[in-house]
Amino acid sequence: MRDTLLITGAAQRVGLYCALALQQQGYQVIISFRTRHAAVAELEAAGVICLQADLTDLVSMSRFIAEVKSHSPQLRAIIHNASDWQKDLPIAPTTASDTDLLAQLQQDAAVFDAMSHIHTRAAYLLNRALLPLLQAYVRENSEGSRSEKQGLAGGLMADIIHLTDFVASVGSEKHQAYAASKAALENLTSSLARQLAPTIKVNAIAPALLMFNEDDDEHYRKKALAKSLLGVAPGADEVLATINYLLQSRYITGRVLPLDGGRQLRLP
Repeated sequence: MRDTLLITGAAQRVGLYCALALQQQGYQVIISFRTRHAAVAELEAAGVICLQADLTDLVSMSRFIAEVKSHSPQLRAIIHNASDWQKDLPIAPTTASDTDLLAQLQQDAAVFDAMSHIHTRAAYLLNRALLPLLQAYVRENSEGSRSEKQGLAGGLMADIIHLTDFVASVGSEKHQAYAASKAALENLTSSLARQLAPTIKVNAIAPALLMFNEDDDEHYRKKALAKSLLGVAPGADEVLATINYLLQSRYITGRVLPLDGGRQLRLP
């Protein structure tokens, strides 16, 4: 039986690339998607199990967890890639009325809750609900000789990998709720690593700029590239390589691996 990986939010960009590549490497990949993008058909054609879920909604999440369990009794790894990116809203002026201030609070709370729910709460809940499947993988691979799996599966350990962000460690002036939610996810990484050792490794990957959007203009691209020492946008393969590194490792847990091209050394 092939080892099964679960990747959340993998219907586009980095998640899509990693899901297809890991499926081709020999894993059975299960993904979640919120919106059925055109690439979902490509994933399904490659053999990836694609499950629709809104991971900010508890009813939808409950159905998703049940579906995952119906497809596989164990998981080699959970990779939390599902994400959203919302900008903080302008602050109301000091002359604003009580009604305007209430509207400001409601809008700010909506942004904060949206970022926290998808980045931190979803990971917390899924990790707890699917922990028995990770433990089942460890038990299964601890019985008898499993030497043929040492290369692919990395031995007798399971993994949780959180995708965070460069701004989790340095903050963001315009995306404070987003940065705070990613920082909370890194803290959760440390807590789970303490709890689940020595049989389940828990790590985070914190990328800065990896790839551009098609509509990003030349001025923006040059400005963005200049923020790192290496001056490149390495693409999704950089995340894939780091995921494979963590899956193969026997001695890394509770760490945040930065993929930022030396960007922290460019900070004022």
